[in-house]
Amino acid sequence: MAETSVNIVIDKLVPLLREEGNLLRGIHDDVTSIKDLLESMTSFLKDADAKAERANMSSGVKTWAKQTREMATHIEDVIDEYLRHVAHRRNKRGLIGFILKTNHFVRGLFARHEIASEIQLIKKRVLQIQQTSVAYRFNSTEQTSFSSSRKDDMLFDPRMASLYTEEAELVGIQTLRDKLIGWSIGGEVASRRSVSSLVGMGGLGKTTLAKKVYDNQRFTEWFDWRAWITVSQSYKNEDILRNMIAEFHRVRKESVPEGIETMDLKLLIDTLREYLKEKRYAIVFDDVWSTNLWECVKLALPDNNNDSRIIITTRKSEVAASCREAFSDQVYNLEPLSPDKAWELFCKKAFRVSGGYCPPELNKFATTIVSRCGGLPLAIVAISGLLQTKGGDVSQWRKLLDSLNSELESNPILTNITKILSFSYYDLPYQLRPCFLYFGTYPENRTIRCSRLIGQWMAKGFINEQRGKTLEDVAEEYLTELIQRSLVQVSLVDGFSGKLRQCKVHDVTREAVILLRTEDLRFSQFVEEDSRFNENSRHLSVYSNAYNIFGSIENSRAHSLCFFNGIGDPQNPLTTCSNLYKRFKLLRVLDFEDSLLDNLPEEVGYMYHLKYLSLRNTRVKILLKSMGKLVNLQTLDLKHS
Repeated sequence: MAETSVNIVIDKLVPLLREEGNLLRGIHDDVTSIKDLLESMTSFLKDADAKAERANMSSGVKTWAKQTREMATHIEDVIDEYLRHVAHRRNKRGLIGFILKTNHFVRGLFARHEIASEIQLIKKRVLQIQQTSVAYRFNSTEQTSFSSSRKDDMLFDPRMASLYTEEAELVGIQTLRDKLIGWSIGGEVASRRSVSSLVGMGGLGKTTLAKKVYDNQRFTEWFDWRAWITVSQSYKNEDILRNMIAEFHRVRKESVPEGIETMDLKLLIDTLREYLKEKRYAIVFDDVWSTNLWECVKLALPDNNNDSRIIITTRKSEVAASCREAFSDQVYNLEPLSPDKAWELFCKKAFRVSGGYCPPELNKFATTIVSRCGGLPLAIVAISGLLQTKGGDVSQWRKLLDSLNSELESNPILTNITKILSFSYYDLPYQLRPCFLYFGTYPENRTIRCSRLIGQWMAKGFINEQRGKTLEDVAEEYLTELIQRSLVQVSLVDGFSGKLRQCKVHDVTREAVILLRTEDLRFSQFVEEDSRFNENSRHLSVYSNAYNIFGSIENSRAHSLCFFNGIGDPQNPLTTCSNLYKRFKLLRVLDFEDSLLDNLPEEVGYMYHLKYLSLRNTRVKILLKSMGKLVNLQTLDLKHS
């Protein structure tokens, strides 16, 4: 999150310095200096985010990253306020405009002096933050404290539990397991080396399925040379090859060849090729994140026409596609369990003592919990395992259901759910992270129009320009990559053009997104009936039962404001809120879609930074003249209004 925040500001400062030089007279050099300082800090921030991924960040590093993130946000606000002020001053015309312009010129001098002073303070503060990182050697690659290394040793990877699932606990994967075993032991495909890839989001049971194939008696009897290799996000090709050599010899109860620790990449490849030259072998590469892995290891795996098989598990469809080099190679896209299978798995775990029978008094709670798990085995197993400890106490079941969101964050048994899902987030490049987190601004179980999402991403500045491509083209590529990484699900595809029309995130993934957002408490806020408003939130999602609270907002730093129909009767979102322009000066996204808005206030035309305005499916019939002043507007959605 820290690196993402700073990079967004850097991406904003670069064109500002290039194209708006006249607006920055007197402060151009200072703004350039701030940009350069932020760029020099990004290398550490990348490391800080990596440490956050491993839950291995000291309080000093956390404070440093938080200060940097907040400073980046403040810089963005200062520049936006100044640009808004300059634009407002330019819009005055006629005699009254001349008088006002003269007045604004004087005020503009003060504004220029004020921003110059503010920029000087920012520069001083950024220097202090940078000096702190140097003083404490936060950005030193040599810093590895005893306590942090011990903490790494003590951390347990929750994915390991999937390797030890009992056969009796399997639900919903037996058919595919048997199909993979049949493919593995010959008779269905040619005798050449073949690859099967299991693809899907974290928690679907890919590793469990692969392990049940690998441990099956028919499989072990057919393949005398076998190896199970866990890859994960961080690996070295040489280490993978050494592990393959060691695992083959361990399964055969042979001594590992001497000297493999000192072999280079080519010698390791040659050693494996020679060892496997005339053998029928099987390998599972579990948890693969990079296409580069297969490009390397396939060189060590001779295609000797001896029925050898490779199974790969991955969350990324591009990895599976890269491994499919022949017609006999297979790709299986795993899906969440059906409602019936999800219920079966839940009852098998939660009511183990009673043989999977759910008592009538718990049926309502159990049904709701299973529904919220959305067929994700990881969530079903974790939550049912916790409920097993509650026995048949109805009050305990009700309490857990009511506090399920907070339990996902704090309960040690359930935090593994979000931890496993967060691996996919930390694997994202920085430009995709805010795009993914933005899904958390939409309500639960919500199908989202892709054009709506893309328009809002563009307005928020999440999309980087690329030569020869429109912003929409780049945004569609971002969305496609999130889908290929199994983070976003396709809901609707245009049958004629093949374009994506609707998408969504799994509800459990959405909860993980919300918990990831809490690293920066200002990222977003859902305004509901009992909410307390945070004026620093960047994104506000307002439910219809909270319009009275929304009306009390005085000064918001929000960049997006979206209205959703929630509990209670739909109503006009602006009934209790006037002076929208003064309350939300930095808005880029204003989304009234599906609300009962009947007219648009004149003041909307003075929202200088507004880039996305949706009046889709509202009662608005007339557009205001002031909208011609929205010089930054990129998207105006008037459909069905």
